[in-house]
Amino acid sequence: MPGVLGTQYELALWADGRWIRGAITGVGAALRHLAVGGVKLTPGFDDRDPAPFYCGKVLAPWPNRVRDGQWTHNGRTLQLDVTDPEFGTALHGLLCATEYQPIARSASSITLSAPVVPHSGYPFELETTVCYQLTAFGLLTTQSIRNVGSDSAPVALGAHPFLSVGDAATESLTLVVKGGRHFDVDDRLIPVRTTAVEGTKWDLRAGRVIADLDLDDSWSVVDGQGGGSIHTLRAPDGRAVSLWADENMGFVHVFITRKFPSADGFVTAVALEPMTAPANALNNGVGIRWLQPGETFSASWAIRYDDSVRHSQS
Repeated sequence: MPGVLGTQYELALWADGRWIRGAITGVGAALRHLAVGGVKLTPGFDDRDPAPFYCGKVLAPWPNRVRDGQWTHNGRTLQLDVTDPEFGTALHGLLCATEYQPIARSASSITLSAPVVPHSGYPFELETTVCYQLTAFGLLTTQSIRNVGSDSAPVALGAHPFLSVGDAATESLTLVVKGGRHFDVDDRLIPVRTTAVEGTKWDLRAGRVIADLDLDDSWSVVDGQGGGSIHTLRAPDGRAVSLWADENMGFVHVFITRKFPSADGFVTAVALEPMTAPANALNNGVGIRWLQPGETFSASWAIRYDDSVRHSQS
């Protein structure tokens, strides 16, 4: 019987002389496991427990926080459930506890779907899908949201993958964030302004070691290869895992915790979260797409493993 994570779907692909393997959970359509050639690119967690810190989940119809769970639509204040009592916010959308259903599947890919049902805090009817496709270097993900209601609807998408580089200690990894402007926040992690990163501690474009960082922060990203952005965790031996996000994912959030559960107790873990809008977007409007009835919005991101530097030195 499915457990607390719902049905789990195993994916596998043989490419370039090595196996790429992944596992997706039904609840939250979460990426639970990804490995390339036996190198784990995501931290594991016990499948008898809920995914810690939203690990691997897709986020819709908004990512990050909504202050007080409140926002205004057509002159009315709407109240969402406050799901983050520490900061008094509505966190990461409406589908993190929903069991997604498979609508297409192959040995190396799966597409899952879940509806957004109208309620008092968000009175819109939407259909969401997420397609996970293994590649020779890792994983390509495409998230889509379609307005199946009769009114225009405000939407944003995101995801919450935690990344690792095999057995390399997370504290030893160097983090590179291609973010040009940092979102400065209040004591409840709600944005109050953006600041250009040059000359500040928020400039991670050249990389800083995780051991020196304590982050729960967002950036607007600069364009990179292919019209999107690339953010990287690099091990001391040169191996690296990167998050690529397309041009629709114009924001990235980095969350570092020293309390990620493991078989050996709490460990350090790093989430690199692609987003189409930052925190409190239902109130500040930044990045929000208003979908007309029948309209669909999609965004893609990928996890890519690179061990070319290590192999060139061997």
